[in-house]
Amino acid sequence: MKRIATMQDISCIGKCSLTVALPIISSMGIETSVIPTAVLSTHTMFKDFTFHDLTNEIEPIFNHWKKEGFGFDALYTGYLGSFEQLDLAKEFFNSFGKNTLKLVDPCMADNGKLYPGFTREFARAMKDVCAVADIICPNLTEASFILDIPYTTDYDEAYVKDILQQLTALGCNKAVLTGISLEEGMLGAYAYDKENDKYYYYQNEEEPKHFHGTGDIWASTLCGSLTRGKSFEEAIKVACDYVKECIRLTLLEENHNEYGVNFEEAIPYLLNNL
Repeated sequence: MKRIATMQDISCIGKCSLTVALPIISSMGIETSVIPTAVLSTHTMFKDFTFHDLTNEIEPIFNHWKKEGFGFDALYTGYLGSFEQLDLAKEFFNSFGKNTLKLVDPCMADNGKLYPGFTREFARAMKDVCAVADIICPNLTEASFILDIPYTTDYDEAYVKDILQQLTALGCNKAVLTGISLEEGMLGAYAYDKENDKYYYYQNEEEPKHFHGTGDIWASTLCGSLTRGKSFEEAIKVACDYVKECIRLTLLEENHNEYGVNFEEAIPYLLNNL
């Protein structure tokens, strides 16, 4: 059985980070090992959430895993809450990343703004984690902060390609920009494979509402699909289609919640696409 280790926080309520990564990757037939970076009562969409930092637990986990000789087929980082955790993510890749897929979802911003608690200095420091990854998958806001350039919603295909080239110049082999729309009513992901000098773009009809946590679902699905042997292009399609189906099922519910999507009932759809 393939095994992925993922390093990110866990929100006790809120469909994001480990509460989606663990069930989604596991459902894909992959053993999923976790390194929780923090425990939150809810995700950050809610006010007055509690937060318990687990930074001091991370290195002892690494040490125990190394002592036991554990190995992984892929390493995947999501929400990292401090400069120290950025350093630990690099240690994570260095300790367990030999001949292993390393994927970074630099969760820290959306819609032109950083999430609460993050700064431009943190975003610039995220460059160092991206540099040692194989694949990174920021949205356009996160890419803008990482590259320290102005965020814009007025872009064309040439602009997207330029951003992707700048991202891969940091050191990663492949970069994906999520949430890209080059045609009204359509939404997708645009990617660049530096090694093969190839671009990929896949899009769906945009659903009428956006939800918190879909980026985490997308990245988890991408990582699982790649680990299952899908090509880069195929994995992007699987991730985009699954997120769309999650949103579609959510909107079918008369009294659906506002804080996350129905990824659970969409899992059979995901498995059929694999």
